[in-house]
Amino acid sequence: WDHGFKGPTAKWYIEKSLTSLGQQDPLGELNSKLWNSGNEEDREQVRKQKRRLHYVTNILVVSDPSAPENEGKVFMYQFGKKIFDKIQDLMQPQFPGETPVDPFDLWGGADFQLKIRNVEGYRNYDRSEFKAPSGLFDGDEVQLQATLNQLHDINTYVDPATFKSFDQLSTKLFEVLGATAPATVKAEIAMDNVAEPAPAPVASAPEVKVSAAAATAEEAGDDGDEDAFSYFQKLANAD
Repeated sequence: WDHGFKGPTAKWYIEKSLTSLGQQDPLGELNSKLWNSGNEEDREQVRKQKRRLHYVTNILVVSDPSAPENEGKVFMYQFGKKIFDKIQDLMQPQFPGETPVDPFDLWGGADFQLKIRNVEGYRNYDRSEFKAPSGLFDGDEVQLQATLNQLHDINTYVDPATFKSFDQLSTKLFEVLGATAPATVKAEIAMDNVAEPAPAPVASAPEVKVSAAAATAEEAGDDGDEDAFSYFQKLANAD
């Protein structure tokens, strides 16, 4: 989870949310208080600064005509709820006669065709789809092992060391909201000028067709189930 919005001070608040770690987050607490006030202006402010859901996984670039040098490489990639739902629908089909497919399986998974359109000024991924199940590299063990050797540890993305503390986030939030910050937020701010660590960089992949080693594209602004990330963790631990 993260937040990204521009405050009345013209400053931006772009930070990872501590709720990703199951901890209290100052902006999350503020949004809850504003929403529960019942005031429509408060609720409109919440809508502008609500948290956004992202998922992270490894992807293998199978084909990228615009950047062929990326083909055969593995990247850590971020995507939103719409593509996550497509993955879940493939793994847990809802209709009779549909066979569950694990797209991440190297021998029986499925490539993902990433199709991006501009719809009303926004990037849209609705037409993205999985292809028929097939073995990656026709099961060639040398190529499969080479791919596995490239995998990134996605747990680094939720490493507590890459998150700012509650007090640091409170200070940043007050800087962005300025005089409009509610008294409850001002009271929580730690004025100790703690140095803010730089966020850990995340490798981004090109928007291309990728294999089932993971399919993806970023969709900022989607909301979803907080337990969804644990769904992938269970898959990772299933072996």
